[in-house]
Amino acid sequence: MLLGSSVAVAVFSPLLSLEQIEVEGTARVDAVEVQAAVSGQLGTPLARIDFERITTELEQFPLIASYVTETAPPHTLVIRVTERQPIATVSSGDGFDLVDPAGVVVQRLDDRQEGVPLVDVGGAPLDGTAFRSTAEVLLALPQALRQTVDSATASTADDVTLSLSTGERVVWGSADDSAEKAQVLAGLIADQARRDPAASVEFDVSAPDNGIIRTR
Repeated sequence: MLLGSSVAVAVFSPLLSLEQIEVEGTARVDAVEVQAAVSGQLGTPLARIDFERITTELEQFPLIASYVTETAPPHTLVIRVTERQPIATVSSGDGFDLVDPAGVVVQRLDDRQEGVPLVDVGGAPLDGTAFRSTAEVLLALPQALRQTVDSATASTADDVTLSLSTGERVVWGSADDSAEKAQVLAGLIADQARRDPAASVEFDVSAPDNGIIRTR
């Protein structure tokens, strides 16, 4: 009987009902709006919170990549959000869009943001193969190397080309073997820096087993 009473208190009693919703991890997403979206369950016992309903309610926030929930008795629900992060900048009318690897617009800006490569896929859709391939290439780069990429172009999934902020051009090709290509590129850059750092060159890693340095 005591066990049954304890279960009944946990499931039905207002002593363990939802009174507070905390949202963590937001920067671009409005935490207050997230709280409002799931506030319909305030007053519900923690053990009876409808988490499928929360999933549905949070789908209206395209900038939320994922989230986890945690109940903190006696009265709190914590929602920890992971937001979509921009991997590229694309021109959009008179401004620029920051987009994530899936091509979802994370933020619209009047001016280009430094440190996020400008990607041109020739007007192809951002959910198309050219952009997806470019995004895979950028994600494969070590952070230090990615920060040197000023822009990237692609007309198909197989002809990604990078322009570095230091002036060099990188013929990458497809996103296949990108991790290996990134290692080859780092080696070519280091080799060129030792030999003739002032020269204008092009690095070709489209065939990672045969990296090439060309004078431009």
